[in-house]
Amino acid sequence: MEEFKGEKIERILTIYTKLINGEIVNKAEESERFCVDKRTIQRDIDDIRNYFETNAESVGYINSVIYDRKSRGYRLEQLYSLRLKNAEVLALCKILLDSRAFTKKRMVEMLDKLIACCVPKSNQKQVRELIRNEEFHYVEPRHKSEFIDRMWEIGQAIRENRYINVDYCRTVDKKTVCRKLKPVAIMFSEYYFYLTAFIDDEETRKGFDVLNDSFPTIYRIDRIRSLKVFDERFNIPYSSRFEEGEFRKRIQFMYGGKLEKVKFKYSGLDVDAVLDRLPTAKVISEENGVYTISAEVFGKGIEMWLRSQGDYVKTI
Repeated sequence: MEEFKGEKIERILTIYTKLINGEIVNKAEESERFCVDKRTIQRDIDDIRNYFETNAESVGYINSVIYDRKSRGYRLEQLYSLRLKNAEVLALCKILLDSRAFTKKRMVEMLDKLIACCVPKSNQKQVRELIRNEEFHYVEPRHKSEFIDRMWEIGQAIRENRYINVDYCRTVDKKTVCRKLKPVAIMFSEYYFYLTAFIDDEETRKGFDVLNDSFPTIYRIDRIRSLKVFDERFNIPYSSRFEEGEFRKRIQFMYGGKLEKVKFKYSGLDVDAVLDRLPTAKVISEENGVYTISAEVFGKGIEMWLRSQGDYVKTI
């Protein structure tokens, strides 16, 4: 019996080593070498495949044993250079659900794919159980539109510096307007994805607060009724390039407008919540638990947010 176990261990380690070294494992050849049935070699390969799968989380990547028809044998394929941990996948699922950015059908599909691709089969049930209740009670956005493919088209236009034309349903009067745009970024904030873009037409731009075109206008992607990507390209000099990160720090409420500096006093329980909400915010002073804070923001959205804080905030 001991000799049999020793032979099996040697056989499996030999096949494992060949796979790790990038060699092709042929069942017939290994069967002949070790004087065993092909089905035995298949079981060995299945054992190695299961080992890779269960060991994936600890090593940080997935090794998969696949059959290569061209080579007529099995080889090792590294599917992902980095593997998300179960806890990381759970965190991403929770963030996705809390975003409420997609229809329920789309949300369920994305969660299923995320878990299936990133969590070993042995742990998938645990992760699904942890999000089951929240997934069941998920409330989809009122617009109920599917926009992922359109968002990808916009992303490609941004990458290639191509003009786009959109028919856009405005929030204020629900009127559909046509805009030729230079798209520069896609952003997400509180349930919605937004396109930030420069308006190409000078006459149209006259009605906007930012006349010098130093910062783009903002469009909710789900409100884009139609999209056309032109072959025509635009050019923004490197020195004048759009700094998405800097813009994001100052556009917390997705309302276009001029850059404004605000100063207010905050007397609430958690000043960190304010500083996290406004990345440009700085504490100027603190006295008896009352903080004087200044921040730079774009647009009028900050005014609504300050009012929503009630007695905790007093504008200076």
